[in-house]
Amino acid sequence: MSKEVKVPDIGDFTDVEIIEVHVQAGDDIHEEDAIVTLETDKASMEVPSPASGKVGELKVKVGDRVSEGSVLLLLEGGEA
Repeated sequence: MSKEVKVPDIGDFTDVEIIEVHVQAGDDIHEEDAIVTLETDKASMEVPSPASGKVGELKVKVGDRVSEGSVLLLLEGGEA
């Protein structure tokens, strides 16, 4: 069963740019592994995986803009 991994609470920021994607479909990832790096006008931050599993499908790419709750990827076998 796949679980959606979403952007967590990132404060008052919305429409934040993804500047780096650290995983691709088929990758095995562990809890706390970096999924993407977001950049605001003040800082950049890595978004960690909430669980271990296999990346089923990426929903974002470099240059996309996301906000809290945006789906980043589908995680297979995890408990996101």
